[in-house]
Amino acid sequence: MKINFIEELKWRGLLHDAMPGTEEQLAKESTSAYIGFDPTSDSLHIGSLSQIMTLVRFQQAGHKPIALVGGATGMVGDPSGKSTERNLLDEKTLLHNLSCIQKQLEKFLNFNCGTNSAEIVNNFDWFKNVSFLDFIREAGKHITVNYMMAKDSVKKRLDGIGEGMSFTEFSYQLIQGYDFYHLYKEKKCVLQMGGSDQWGNITTGTEFIRRKAGGRAFALTTKLITKADGGKFGKTETGNIWLDANKTSPYKFYQFWLNSSDEDAKNYLRFFTFLDKPAIEDIESRHSQAPHERLLQKTLAKEITILVHSDFDYKLAVEASDILFKGTIDDLKKLSKKIFLEIFEGVPTFDVPKSDLQKGLSVLDLLADKTRIFPSKSEARKMLQAGGVSINKEKIQNIDALINEEQLINHHYLLVQKGKKNYFLVQVIS
Repeated sequence: MKINFIEELKWRGLLHDAMPGTEEQLAKESTSAYIGFDPTSDSLHIGSLSQIMTLVRFQQAGHKPIALVGGATGMVGDPSGKSTERNLLDEKTLLHNLSCIQKQLEKFLNFNCGTNSAEIVNNFDWFKNVSFLDFIREAGKHITVNYMMAKDSVKKRLDGIGEGMSFTEFSYQLIQGYDFYHLYKEKKCVLQMGGSDQWGNITTGTEFIRRKAGGRAFALTTKLITKADGGKFGKTETGNIWLDANKTSPYKFYQFWLNSSDEDAKNYLRFFTFLDKPAIEDIESRHSQAPHERLLQKTLAKEITILVHSDFDYKLAVEASDILFKGTIDDLKKLSKKIFLEIFEGVPTFDVPKSDLQKGLSVLDLLADKTRIFPSKSEARKMLQAGGVSINKEKIQNIDALINEEQLINHHYLLVQKGKKNYFLVQVIS
């Protein structure tokens, strides 16, 4: 059963704005629409996931989605939402990034379902043979400087403190407008979508189509995702949460969603899953009856981890989480070195020579002298006697205990837990 695209966005709380006539156009016929993706990295991150989901929902509604990867615009830099000029990429890096992003998009969209099969296009393909003189003649004369200066993305940069905006970035909206015109002409694409910060760039495209081709095109934007506390969505202390498993492991990806607040999890279930309204409302109701079981977060983390990675990766992430919070030394030793290190990525790590363990290393020496997990032996002794220290998930209270090679995980590691939440990794080196 096909969904109503606009209504779907509305009940999910995603719709921000739509140009008059957009809903009527979508109701009238199967429509082609595009969203542009920025190739500044070799992977998209979860900030891009909202727009990927928009294209998927658009296709589910019976329309044709086009994903544009900006090979040309990536060489310029979009000023929308930026306070400073960004670094430009060389062609080799750009082509590598485009190839990686295309593979990621192919995982979500259906490219073989008839008339509304998805397409991926690269604007470098139509810009590479366009000279500067050709461009200003074909595009520049149709949009006035006054029109371009009125855009919020331009005004904020020109009114702010700093270096202002280069002509390169100022021209971005004109290039994006030409993209829309090209797809309108070549692909019969009449709708461009994006985040709410893209409204100015998108409407430049609709204006360009009106003035140059005498045609009518439409614009639709979705809300930018933020956290309930006002913090930036998708950022952690270690940076972006990427869709590429090599940049953000499935375990870390799973944990990001699992650690969402109740309010955020309610929103994210609507934004980032395909669960329908009755299913989500049922989950919310059951969660409210037993919030300590964190059903909202567990459902959210499961749905998105499977969507972006796989069911296998999800099950591994759950197993690793269970081991971290409830496991034993035997469970830790079952983990592969890769998974073990992914779980404890970012945990303070200390190196200890292997020779120190050969005759047995005093636990006090390990905790205070060799690693500085505790600032002194007296503080380590107090915590040990109080039962506040575990090594490899086993509580150590004997201050005379010795640590040896047999206790190592994966032949190289000791996991030290200080209190309930403070983990430290001891890496034994030759």
